[in-house]
Amino acid sequence: MSCHTILLKQGKNNVIDSPTALPIVIRGLTKKYGSLYALDSVDLDVSSGEFLTLLGPSGSGKTTLLMAIAGFNRPDSGSIRFGDTEMILAPPHRREVGMVFQNYALFPHMTVAENIAFPLKLRRIGSKESRQRVDEALSTVQLSDLGGRRIDQLSGGQMQRVALARAFVFSPRILLMDEPLSALDKKLREQMQIELKQLHRKLGVTTVYVTHDQREALTMSDRIAVINHGRFEQIETPQAIYNTPANPFVADFIGESAMLPMKRNSSGDLFYQDLLIASGYSELSDEEWLLVIRPERLFAVQDSTPASDQTIIFTGVIREFVYQGETAFALVSISDQHNLSIRFGTDSSGSQNLMRPGDTLRLGLKRSEAIIIPKPST
Repeated sequence: MSCHTILLKQGKNNVIDSPTALPIVIRGLTKKYGSLYALDSVDLDVSSGEFLTLLGPSGSGKTTLLMAIAGFNRPDSGSIRFGDTEMILAPPHRREVGMVFQNYALFPHMTVAENIAFPLKLRRIGSKESRQRVDEALSTVQLSDLGGRRIDQLSGGQMQRVALARAFVFSPRILLMDEPLSALDKKLREQMQIELKQLHRKLGVTTVYVTHDQREALTMSDRIAVINHGRFEQIETPQAIYNTPANPFVADFIGESAMLPMKRNSSGDLFYQDLLIASGYSELSDEEWLLVIRPERLFAVQDSTPASDQTIIFTGVIREFVYQGETAFALVSISDQHNLSIRFGTDSSGSQNLMRPGDTLRLGLKRSEAIIIPKPST
């Protein structure tokens, strides 16, 4: 079936339903290197047509998991199913997944069209159908005029598109991508994020994407699986992970944040020092909590503005002010141990330059914007 003739519809949680996409079900997947657990009894469900991102720091296990799905490494135990078919022992060429590698893995002695046609040649697709599929793939990635060009004549973004076209030209039901944008500069990387999102919407193929870039994950994903030390910390939509992180690791790894320790009194009120933050926590067992504050949720308030049921107000001293073009931020010390960052837009009047280190600044936070999570026991 042509990549242009697949019938798609919107499914649950805005995930695209495609008749050719396959769900992935992983249970108890474990991989050890010596005494180190790269994957520690991992469970994961990827819906048919979903774009799921594995996000974590270096050494977290995200690439190990992707390579296990692709068949390039053999887990010690567990199950990987594509649809109803167990794949744990299947070699890579039997899994029929499209793969985009970090370094693209293009053949320098072949033209663009020959690179894209290579998976079709392996599958003994006839020359007429192969040419048609290659032409369609080139059109999909906006490289129709470059089929005869050599790989060394392409830019980084063009090579990325060739790698993508080669990965989906044979109509795989699952597409795997291992940090494919990491070698691109910031502007091109952000452009390719949008293009990849649009391509996924067009193809509807189940996609598992690996990155350590949290902004990239937030931009592209239907859901994000945050992984650390071979275990999942949280699996949720980008909005849920950003606004309701499960624990301090997720809160710190996804976006910018400050975390302030809070104590709970016998009435269930949470305090940062003497400042009331929230009430209604009397039924919960955790005694210590953290207040997570995103810089963009803070706003400057006038000296005369009091705290209220809707607004928490912190008072501090500006330690640093940084201008970054379209935005600026101030680092504000609210105690000897804790700082808050406030981020705001800039304008041509330069009014933001009135903030200077040493000045006192009052910061407001809407109580509805407060993110409260239990403090892990040590």
